[in-house]
Amino acid sequence: MALLAALREIAGEGAVLTAPADRAAYETDWRQLSHHQALCVVLPQSTAEVAAIVKLCAAHGVAIVPQGGNTGLVAGGVPAPGGNQIILNLRRLHQIRALDPVGDTITAEAGATLHAVREAAARANKLFPISFGAEGSAQIGGIISTNAGGMQVLSYGSTRAQVLGLEAVLADGRIWNGLSALRKDNTGLDLKQLFIGAEGTLGIITAVTLRLYPAPSAQACALAGVADVAAALELFTRLRHQCGPALTLCEFIDGPAMQLGAAHTPGGRLPFGASAYVLLELSALDAAATPAATLERLLVETLESGLTQDAVIAQSTREAQGFIAMREAVSEGELREGGAVKHDIAVPLAAIPETVAAIETLVAAKYPGCRLNIFGHLGDGNLHINIRPPAGQTLASLAARKTAITTDVEALAVARGGSFSAEHGIGQFRLAGMRAHKSAVDLDLMRALKAALDPQNLFNPGKLLPAKD
Repeated sequence: MALLAALREIAGEGAVLTAPADRAAYETDWRQLSHHQALCVVLPQSTAEVAAIVKLCAAHGVAIVPQGGNTGLVAGGVPAPGGNQIILNLRRLHQIRALDPVGDTITAEAGATLHAVREAAARANKLFPISFGAEGSAQIGGIISTNAGGMQVLSYGSTRAQVLGLEAVLADGRIWNGLSALRKDNTGLDLKQLFIGAEGTLGIITAVTLRLYPAPSAQACALAGVADVAAALELFTRLRHQCGPALTLCEFIDGPAMQLGAAHTPGGRLPFGASAYVLLELSALDAAATPAATLERLLVETLESGLTQDAVIAQSTREAQGFIAMREAVSEGELREGGAVKHDIAVPLAAIPETVAAIETLVAAKYPGCRLNIFGHLGDGNLHINIRPPAGQTLASLAARKTAITTDVEALAVARGGSFSAEHGIGQFRLAGMRAHKSAVDLDLMRALKAALDPQNLFNPGKLLPAKD
């Protein structure tokens, strides 16, 4: 009671939620697979309030679960079981602090949504290139804490590449102000890198300075049909060689996944049927450039050679957004239709066809009747391998085999020089993969950093690092 009273004194009476009904949405992950109670949910409104809350919790020995939009897929932003912990949701820290159109930077607080940052950039005729389906609710602090990817990593790089500086609250309540907008600063260790992708286990990000880019003057989007992932990879390779960085998006979606996405997109309609699809985008900075004409010429060549089976170029921005919306709706569709055993792997580009073939063989042999959804970011080797239960069955029917399925899929990726987690992070659901596939040296280094920056283990316990044997 003393802790709750002190939290209310810091953040305000209405900013400390204790009733079970008020806490429930914050305690449950987006996939509704993890739900564990917190003492309360606190909604601070400033970095100073975050610092005061951290100091208070450290004094009481109470852990803190930093939370953004709670759109993650590995339960990294909700409580782990068995903890004496509060949830610190940063949605009230949502200001855009500054935008520099000359230096091409934007400084935003951690609770600003991805959509808000992209809109602020667009109003200045700039582009913030990270983009994915949850942009209306995903918050910048969470995106950076997980080093999220998205569909335009191909041309602009992952979230880590967009961060110039950040502000974070440390485990003892001190505020580290690293909000530099410099492109070059060779003065010792690059401390911001410690917090990017650390999933809130080393510090609580409260504000960031991000790179912006010139907004494209012209874009063209197309949906192409291909026979399989090998054909999709060849299509990507051709376009990359001929278009270079103008190819700003290249997504692979197999037929079942795309049909699911279309079914769960308002007004969604596939223009043609195909075994698999490739979603493409060309962008140009030159107002006189004609990416649509370039894309049409290249797709005609692939149709004539038989590499693609069909293709449609969007005739309007609305139609292009419709193609992208169907791709983005795949995960939502899976959730609405009962869920899937989800995997987020990456392999070298040349290994993509072999890896997909091995996974298809695995599922047919060991998990007959299960349905595969394979989609992802073809240009950077990141594929989402999602295994749905047999038709007419629920995800509960796979409960006894879920661990084995994930072990098998992750092992296939790692054996081909890949990763078992490419952009979703570790959270609670990928701890077994960390234990199985990270070396003892890797884990020792990570644990040493954790012990140095958070000696009481108060920041997001039960995430990212498996318990030591």
